[in-house]
Order: sequence, then structure tokens, then C-alpha cells
Amino acid sequence: MLGAIIGDVVGSIYEFDNIRTKNFDFITQECTFTDDTIMTVAIANALMNDLDVEKEVKRMGLKYPSSYGISFSSWLKGYIKGPYNSFGNGSAMRVSPCGWLGNNEEKVKALSKKVTEITHNHPEGIKGAEVVAMCIYYARKGYSKEFIKNYAEKYYKLDFTYEELVKNYSFNETCQESVPQAIYCFLISNDFEDAIRTVISIGGDSDTIAAITGSIAEAFYKKIDESVVKEILTKLPDDMKTVLKQFYELKKNELSEIAMLLEKWI
Repeated sequence: MLGAIIGDVVGSIYEFDNIRTKNFDFITQECTFTDDTIMTVAIANALMNDLDVEKEVKRMGLKYPSSYGISFSSWLKGYIKGPYNSFGNGSAMRVSPCGWLGNNEEKVKALSKKVTEITHNHPEGIKGAEVVAMCIYYARKGYSKEFIKNYAEKYYKLDFTYEELVKNYSFNETCQESVPQAIYCFLISNDFEDAIRTVISIGGDSDTIAAITGSIAEAFYKKIDESVVKEILTKLPDDMKTVLKQFYELKKNELSEIAMLLEKWI
């Protein structure tokens, strides 16, 4: 979950000003959380505390105005009633808690669908969220990158090269043109920070694809540098940190190192 938030915050300043290199200051004063973080926290809080998902998403969304898409913003304010057939990448950026809170493959998929179809009920929206949640699930369970790649390719082609993406990838807010690129960048990374740097360096919808990559990378590497955790927490309001604390207390057996850092700095 923290992996998604870090990806969002780091990528926030590059969403509309892409940087095509891994060589950049990781967290700057200008970096901030966006809708990716807000929605991830809302989903986690709803699932952990058995809250109505739609109500909690709307509560958090209205509490923290952000760069929401036009349709999602209209849904938040009640102008759109019910799901609106979206296949935007918003479904994939907020789904990471499902990959952690589901205790088997079937439960992860069920949770992913539950939190996605309140808005993104298009098959591609549900698909994008599901594959991210499942990649997180398999990563946290210790499966290899080869296994995760083969699984993800049941959903999307991952026949990219990094050089090609840096040169040609452009801004796209659909699951179909964001999720596979984000998964690929995780697969070629060396550690958590490298995963975030890699995905941001390809351009595109930087905060969202970094949130997706970061969520998988955290589950796989299970380590985040203490200085990064300390700095990211300064960017978050107290209610979000409370949700994070509850989540990592719940998952401290799987994420012991990160949980210890949360205990130290919250």
C-alpha cells in the first residue's frame, strides 16, 4: 500500500511534465499526494473496517479535492448515479489493498471486482484492476518475476523494451495502455526505488503508473529505504497515516521491516 502512495507522490510532479531519465531527485518539496493516494487509502480503510466501499470512496474523495477525472468527479458529487462504464486506469491505481487483504486468489479477485465496479464496470476497467491485485498477491506470496510475468501475460502483452517505451510511450489514462507498461517496469527493476525511477522515466501518466508499479514492487521486494518512508509520511495528513498504521499492524508478519519503520515514524 505504501508502495502505491510513494509512486503517486514521486510521480506527481511529472504527470504533465514527463522526465525521460531515471536520474532525478526522488522526493522533492513540490511532490504531493494525489487522487491515487486518496483512493488507495479509502479502499484500504473500507476493507479493513467493513465500511461501505462506495460511501468511503466518496467521503475521502470529497474531503480531499484532487485532479479527478471529469466522470469520476461527477460521480463523487452525485451528478452521475451508479457506475459509468469506465476503463480508466483509476481502477488499477487504487486496488493494491485487495492484493494484500485477500487470503487466496479467489478472494483477491472478488475484492478487486467489489471495489472496482462501483465506478469502473467496463470489462477493461475490471481487468486492469484484477491483474494488478493478482500481481501483488503473487509477489507477496514469494512467486518469481517469471511466474508473475507469465500470469500477467494472460491479460496483456508485455512485449516491450525499455528503450522503446522511453522513446515512444505517451500519456494515456486507460488501463489497456497503462497497466501493462507499469507491470513491465516492475519486472525489469532491481529494487523498489529502481522500479519507481524506471516507470517514471518512460513518461505517460506518471503518478498513476508509478502507483501501480510501486504497489507491486513493495509486495515483491518488501523493503523501502527508511529515508523514503520518513519523507513520504511528512506529505500525508493524520487520518491517512492512521489507516497506514492499521494496515501495517495487520500485515506486520509479511512486511516486518516496513511495519517497523511505520511504528518508528508515525
